[in-house]
Amino acid sequence: MLQLQPKKRSNLRIWAGTQYYILKRRTQWMTDNKRYTSKRDTAPLPHLIYEHRTPLYRKLRDIDLKMQQNKVINLNIAIKQLNGIIVSPNEVLSYWKAIGRPTKRKGYVDGMILHYGKVTTGTGGGLCQLSNLIYWITLHSPLTVTERYRHSYDVFPDSRRDQPFGSGATCSYNYLDLQITNRTAQTFQLLLYIEGDYLVGQWRSNIPPTVQYEIYEENHHFTNEWWGGTVRHNQIFRSVLSQDGTFIRNEFITENHALTMYDPFLPENTAYKKADS
Repeated sequence: MLQLQPKKRSNLRIWAGTQYYILKRRTQWMTDNKRYTSKRDTAPLPHLIYEHRTPLYRKLRDIDLKMQQNKVINLNIAIKQLNGIIVSPNEVLSYWKAIGRPTKRKGYVDGMILHYGKVTTGTGGGLCQLSNLIYWITLHSPLTVTERYRHSYDVFPDSRRDQPFGSGATCSYNYLDLQITNRTAQTFQLLLYIEGDYLVGQWRSNIPPTVQYEIYEENHHFTNEWWGGTVRHNQIFRSVLSQDGTFIRNEFITENHALTMYDPFLPENTAYKKADS
């Protein structure tokens, strides 16, 4: 039986563990024999597979607007490394391998990050919005997500969000990576840009889409744990439909379990069917 509980670790142990996993990932990149994509071309491929946009600014209690403004600075820098990236057949897109380490020398500034369930700041903070967006549009494409990490904490109650809880992908350089593999015979292109107050992402291809996808959740519920906390659960699926809307099949995507950092049973925090982007 799954049992989640907050983990208490010293700052030294957290630092040492982080350095170990960063080195481990760098070694994997050199030795795992994957064909990581590196080609970029910002001239759009002819066929749009899926597009989505997410707001850059949200009204979050106790969150300084400056942190969201800094997030936009960080997103602009990261986008320059990802926009136009081409994923050919049998190639792999690694989120962190493409972006590189976010450092002040590269222009990254302090933005909001979630660290063991607490809102804090760190260099390059806010890049999870980008990994969330890429994961979401990939679920609406024939590409295969081969590595993704769920958010361990559900920090904010649902508010004006239209995606199922747990339909994002958390990221932390470089060991919490998002990797997407092209197991098809067609070529895909990732386009990313900021338009007004929105972050926009597209998957495009050299071949027109033959199917479309609808993402949905099942078995959404909260459980009170013996140690006093609350855990949120669900499962994510997608329906595969023909271009005219004819149902083809359902596919299981993932299941999520996250420690909630608020009381979901209070009337004003009653869980909605839809959740975070």
